Amino acid sequence: QVRLVESGGGLVQAGVSLRLACAASGRTFTTYNMGWFRQAPGKEREFVAAINWSGAYTYYSHSVKGRFTISRDNAKNTAYLQMDSLKPEDTAVYYCAAAYSDSALTMDSSYGSWGQGSQVTVSS
Repeated sequence: QVRLVESGGGLVQAGVSLRLACAASGRTFTTYNMGWFRQAPGKEREFVAAINWSGAYTYYSHSVKGRFTISRDNAKNTAYLQMDSLKPEDTAVYYCAAAYSDSALTMDSSYGSWGQGSQVTVSS
């Protein structure tokens, strides 16, 4: 099983950028497709973005498409989520996750390993 550790969260003002990183260890990183999810207080966890093992394919939720960019560096065993033009409604705990399967990557049930989460707070 792969171990995932997120970093890069924080408190920022609306309109600025932030980059989250997800460092993986324990198994071959290229075995996994990677995803980012988030959970705001009082809400269910929701899909944000996903990337396949090679980085050739990416997927985004409608709410972040055009503002967020998911990427990965397989040499560094790390996935990233670049978040631009942040809005107060982006405030949430952000989780990275790893999946063997390359199908249904927008669904959290497809992922078998999860990080501990990183808080992102966007003030207006």
